[in-house]
Amino acid sequence: MPAERAQIDLQEAINAISDVVQNRPRPIRMIDQIYMKTGDMVMQAELVAYWANGKKLAFIGDGDAISVCVAYLKESGILPYGPSQITVFDFDERQVHSIKSFAERKHIRHLNAELYNARDSFPMVNRFERFYTNPPWGQSNDGESVHVFMERGMEACGHGGQGMVVIADDEELEWPKRVLFTTQKRASDLGYFVSRMQPLMHSYHLDDDALLRSCNLFLEALPGNRQLAESQPVGKERLTNFYGRDQDLRMRYIKSKRPLTFEAEDEDDWQPEFYEDTE
Repeated sequence: MPAERAQIDLQEAINAISDVVQNRPRPIRMIDQIYMKTGDMVMQAELVAYWANGKKLAFIGDGDAISVCVAYLKESGILPYGPSQITVFDFDERQVHSIKSFAERKHIRHLNAELYNARDSFPMVNRFERFYTNPPWGQSNDGESVHVFMERGMEACGHGGQGMVVIADDEELEWPKRVLFTTQKRASDLGYFVSRMQPLMHSYHLDDDALLRSCNLFLEALPGNRQLAESQPVGKERLTNFYGRDQDLRMRYIKSKRPLTFEAEDEDDWQPEFYEDTE
């Protein structure tokens, strides 16, 4: 990491993030796509850029487009630090298109995206040094959806390195506490420990619970940690209530009907592609 955090021009940073927000597709609530508010995106992007400076960083899902914010702030010279390589793995083809088109327009060579569903075996094991994920928060499955995304990030890093997991955090509700507990336990079982936690960091455009926040959970692998070398598909028993109550993981991809531009897409500009065993 750099010795000191940068003093950024806040107006320039917010304007840059607004370009990213304008570029990303609309969220689909039925698959738990909920976007972080813009001010929090600025703060989060600077934090991630500093934390992953000079590292190869994998995003396991990225509806918020924090990956694009991190890359663009560095490429624009607003931040003097950031990852050397960013690859986003997302099952929403609209997101993949929007990231690739933005990177091409802004000449950001170290930003890329791949169409991928976390249910499938991970295609690039041990290629990265850091991972970031803001997964479905697991209210209805005791955090199992969080664990799946987190495990894919660990595989991306060869079960070494460090990760940042963004999950629900609330001082009054019980279920976020349970998910934090099960996530920390699962990380420990896989040879990771919680190096630090930043509580109540982010707000979201969430109509049914506008006050719900999220935290940053920083994980670090124990020295010499090694787990299974070969990535495996997720078993069907882990897919129940993946995106909320009665919302199992059945959809393989959100397929885009056209590449994204800066113009807002229509509501029907996407279609689901399901796994054959869940249709």
